[in-house]
Formats: sequence, structure tokens, C-alpha cells
Amino acid sequence: MKKSSLIVFLALVFQVAVQAQTNSSKQATLEIHQLIQESFDSLFSAYHAKLVERYYTPNFILLEQGEIWDMDFIKSYLSERSLKNNPVTRTNRFEFIKTEIFGDRAWVAYHNYATFTKAGEAPREVYWLESASALKTDQGWRLELLHSTRAELPKK
Repeated sequence: MKKSSLIVFLALVFQVAVQAQTNSSKQATLEIHQLIQESFDSLFSAYHAKLVERYYTPNFILLEQGEIWDMDFIKSYLSERSLKNNPVTRTNRFEFIKTEIFGDRAWVAYHNYATFTKAGEAPREVYWLESASALKTDQGWRLELLHSTRAELPKK
């Protein structure tokens, strides 16, 4: 009787541990997806250059269509964009393909769709296939690498 009680107890402990790990993984996945969405909304839609550190590690790089964008380049780009009159409005939408988490590191692959609108012009849609690497820091998840490839919009 004691042996079967011990087995049942250990099975319950194992189930609780597995469930806690699953919930933790789901939470981290959600946080990483939100990080990507919010970073694009704040940086590449609203051009808030001062918020770069909220989303990126200090050594962050973006591989964008064959170019390497470091933190200085990104801050300069965002600052210049924020000064333009009659700016383009960008709306971002993501479809996440796969997210893998390994302790304090993660990578994610996703489709990135952006709709650009400007007063007096027809909306323009652009699509990228992207991947990202993220690091869990004391301040939360931060992106350390984005890789972006422009692609043809899927046929409807």
C-alpha cells in the first residue's frame, strides 16, 4: 500500500511540474510575440527612437535585405523618420510560425505583414519572412537579432 501511495504521489508531483513548465513556456512565448508586435508598433510605426532599449539588447543587429542595421543606424533612421511631414502610417500584423525557448534564450520565425497608408494615396501592403533571436534579461525579453527577407505577398 505504501509503495502504491508513493507512486501516485510521485506521479502527481511530476504532473504538476510538467504543467508548471508548460505554463511557463506558454507565458514566455506570449511575451516574445508581444515583444515583436510592440517593438514594430513603437519603433517602425511610431518612430520612437528613445524606446529602442526597451526592445533590443545593446548589441542588437537587424539583417535587412542584405544590409546590417546596428543600434546607431536604427536610432538615426527612426529619428529622421519622426521628423517627416505627412508621414506614412504603418500597421503591422504577424503570423507566428514557430517559437523555441531554451532557458533564457529563444528564437522565433514569423510572417510580417505591413500596410502603409499615406494621405491621398492607396494603401500599400508589404510582406517579409522573418526570424528573431531573443534573450531574457533582468528587464524582460529583449531582441538581439532580427533577420528580414522581403517576400511576395501570398496569393489570395
